Amino acid sequence: MAKDLINTNAIFGEVSLQKRNPGRHNANPDGVGFWTLVREDFITHDREFFAQGFWALFWHRFGNWRMSIKPRVVRMPLSLFYRVMFKACQWFAGIELPYTTYVGRRVKLEHFGGMILVAHRIGDDVIIRQNTTFGVVRTNSEAGRPVIGDRVDIGAGAVLIGKIIVGDDVTIGANAVVLDDVEAGCVAVGVPARVSRRQND
Repeated sequence: MAKDLINTNAIFGEVSLQKRNPGRHNANPDGVGFWTLVREDFITHDREFFAQGFWALFWHRFGNWRMSIKPRVVRMPLSLFYRVMFKACQWFAGIELPYTTYVGRRVKLEHFGGMILVAHRIGDDVIIRQNTTFGVVRTNSEAGRPVIGDRVDIGAGAVLIGKIIVGDDVTIGANAVVLDDVEAGCVAVGVPARVSRRQND
């Protein structure tokens, strides 16, 4: 059932790689350079240079790009710089987006603040609003982070936790608490979230 939610071959390939080798490779999207990603993120954030979401993504992309620098001793100053700026994003933007979370293209972090985005994967063309939490069910466990498909629209205050799959073209309502898989094309609202099939337009 879960295998039908999204393209699991591609996605679980990424997730499996992250599990085997977390944070030890450049996990930016394949086939596109660092500056092309930055330009795309800038356009996605309405060309607003000071948008906090844009800068959180910039340092996320940078954190991954630096992992392509070899050998490790050459990379060390870049890693230190990344850690400082990652912490700055937490302090000044209220956004925690570790580089070990795979982030697709044209992701928009709207209405910054209170974002804890610790997922296995965030797909392409996803919109995430303020006070959103992705993560594990228990703080003493690293296993079971969410996998989020493409074109997912996530409302303010939403919580997505545990080993769940959110399929493509899903809408997550404001303040919803999602604890189970959500099939592609559905709407999830409430606490805990109730899932319904989106009505045809």
